[in-house]
This record gives sequence, C-alpha cells and structure tokens, in this order.
Amino acid sequence: MATMPVLKMGTLSLSERSQEVTEFACSALYDLILNLKETLKKEGGVGIAAPQIGVNQRIIIFGFDSSPRYPNEKPVPFTVLINPVITALTEEKTELWEGCLSVPGLRGKVPRYQKIHYSGLNEEGEKIERTADNFHARMVQHECDHLDGILYPERIVHMRDFGFESVIWERVYGTPYKG
Repeated sequence: MATMPVLKMGTLSLSERSQEVTEFACSALYDLILNLKETLKKEGGVGIAAPQIGVNQRIIIFGFDSSPRYPNEKPVPFTVLINPVITALTEEKTELWEGCLSVPGLRGKVPRYQKIHYSGLNEEGEKIERTADNFHARMVQHECDHLDGILYPERIVHMRDFGFESVIWERVYGTPYKG
C-alpha cells in the first residue's frame, strides 16, 4: 500500500466538515485505514485524520509508544476511531504546544480540555468508549478538529506562542533542536 501526500494548511478541503462513515467492515474502509497508518508511519506523526490525505470522512487514527516529536509524553494506545464524539469532562483547559503534519515545521500553544470522554466506532463498526486526559485527550481533540475543518493555528490564543519548531524547540522542551 502506498502512502499518500499529506495536504498542507491552505488546501481548501482541510477547512470542510467531513462526512459520517456509513459502511464498515469493507475493503474500501480497510484500504483507507491502511493508507492512513502507512502515511502516519512515514511522516513520523502521532495521529492523522482522513481529511489530511484528501478523504473527507470522519476517521482518525492516533497512538504511539514513544515519539521524537513529543519526547516528554506518555504512550497512548493505537486507535482507529470512526465518527467520533467528544464530551468534555471538566471545564479546565490546559495550554500546551502542538504540531501538525499539515502545518509542518511549526508549533503553537493551544488550549484544550484536560479531560474528555470520547466514543466512536472501529473499522468493524464496534463501539469504542474511553476517558482520556492530558496528552491523550489533546491528541483526540486535535485530530477531531480536522474532521470539522479546523487546524490548530485557529485555536492559538496568543500569536507569540506560534513559531518555527527549529526556533522554539529549546523553549518548549529545554533541549537543543535536532531536526
């Protein structure tokens, strides 16, 4: 299976709301999910949404054991989540640095709910329900934003907290940028 190019900020389809998935356990869905997995692996990300590869369907995948993009974060179980629904479990939000495969080379500080409940379906149409906090909750919110046509720079409160990864890496992680 070939990887797909990741669409970049400025591509109009990234600002559209994605369509619900209605067919499960079929070869077209399996192929799309395999493509998302291969593209995510090639790009070295921790999550990706179908709209990022030009498919306007409500599908996200996320998870990692360790990540050089987020070296201080705990592992998140690999998940395929279709037609997700998020409910905030607290009003508390935390501002932390995020990056995105569709906004390469940049990072920004984004407020997100600290604790959420999410649900959706897997590729077989089976229900998934979880409670997540911290970075896990942030990942799910970030990827679900893609399904609603929102990229993280639109959520940044102060533009001083947005910049090139190579410039702000040490400010974010306290170690020199290794590119």
